[in-house]
Amino acid sequence: MTIAHGKLEELKTKIFFTFMLLVVFRIASQVPVPGVDAVAIKAYFSDASGGFFDLINTFSGGAFKRFSVVALGIMPYITTSIIFSLLGEVIPQIQELQEDADGHKKIQRYVRYFTVLLCSVQGYGMAAAFETFKAPSGAPVIPDPGMLFRISTMITLTAGTMFLLWLGERITEYGLENGVSLIIFAGIAVALPSEVAQTISLYRSGEILGIKLLISFAMVIFTFYFVAYIESAFRAIPVQYAKKVVHNRVYGGTQTLPVRVDTAGVMPPILASSLLAAPATFTHFISPTNPLKPYLDTIQQSLYPGQLLFNLLFAGLIVYMTYFYAPIQFKTKKITEMLQKNNAFVPGIRPGSKTKEYLDFILFRVSFFGAIFLVIVCIVPTFAMDHQTRFGGTSMLILVSVAIRVMMNVQSFLYADRYSSAYKSRGKYSGSRRF
Repeated sequence: MTIAHGKLEELKTKIFFTFMLLVVFRIASQVPVPGVDAVAIKAYFSDASGGFFDLINTFSGGAFKRFSVVALGIMPYITTSIIFSLLGEVIPQIQELQEDADGHKKIQRYVRYFTVLLCSVQGYGMAAAFETFKAPSGAPVIPDPGMLFRISTMITLTAGTMFLLWLGERITEYGLENGVSLIIFAGIAVALPSEVAQTISLYRSGEILGIKLLISFAMVIFTFYFVAYIESAFRAIPVQYAKKVVHNRVYGGTQTLPVRVDTAGVMPPILASSLLAAPATFTHFISPTNPLKPYLDTIQQSLYPGQLLFNLLFAGLIVYMTYFYAPIQFKTKKITEMLQKNNAFVPGIRPGSKTKEYLDFILFRVSFFGAIFLVIVCIVPTFAMDHQTRFGGTSMLILVSVAIRVMMNVQSFLYADRYSSAYKSRGKYSGSRRF
């Protein structure tokens, strides 16, 4: 078997393996937690929406509103990972572990332990909350509430999240892309057909005018293109490497250090959405007879997506989170040390602390445009769409960024196959034999 054939076979195997594990994820998202009335929970969520519920439901592929065994999704693991990343910036011991290979494995183990703890707390709280939910007809979502249901649900939801984490690790190891990203991607992408069908049904019922429908679809297409363009944009910093001769070949010279415009990625909108959705979520658990209920309802309506107060707070939090999270992703101190070890320097900038200051300055300027980009993507589409949509800027960022990385991985296999075929046609390479 030639290597060209092997590369194509490997690509097919990875695609098939990734697809099958994502199918397993979709099957698991359809399995409800034991003790749940499926008809009542569907009726309840058709009458109640908004807040953190929609955010969790979007990232879980609809598993949350079905109260599936994977209703928590992969978000507890992501939250725990972010917490440890933030702790690494303020606690030197954790930072040392993150920079060491063996220490990084310990951090990953601690992240899993705390993920189990977080899932247990969230699972118990979710079970207790769902016991209070009732359908519009008065039927309870949980027919037999109690401590036994809460404990069993807590264990089930924790096991479901850890199962998704295991699936993600298998996809990362044998598939095309980071498994956690692909699971979130699949959860969002699977709702696309229903979202399009819902929009068309609103148009047929007269709730959306034809011009509004065209503007909505044009805005979605433009947003996808805009996100794809910015996701691939970067600021190239020239780096001069010391030249050296090895086996009559010269290595070194001028190269570039890329700094992505969207260095912070999708985390600022996710964190900002979670913070703003918390008040609306807590309002669902307040009794209608509580004297604070009218005031909390007013706050909830003001913080609903599309409202002026929501947009202002959302934009401010995105900008803050971008400047806070970008240095975590692009570690200027570590990059400066790496350049010194490789006898490299930025032309016109002294090595050491001056290089770090220069990189911090570049990152600060680039993060400004990255923050503006995230604000535009997450807020502007809501002005062009009068109807509610589950696909905001965060969902589009995830869909486009993950799709770009998957396509880059596929292209790398295709390029490897093309180069192998070219070497073989010239007689320099044929299978495992060299001439």
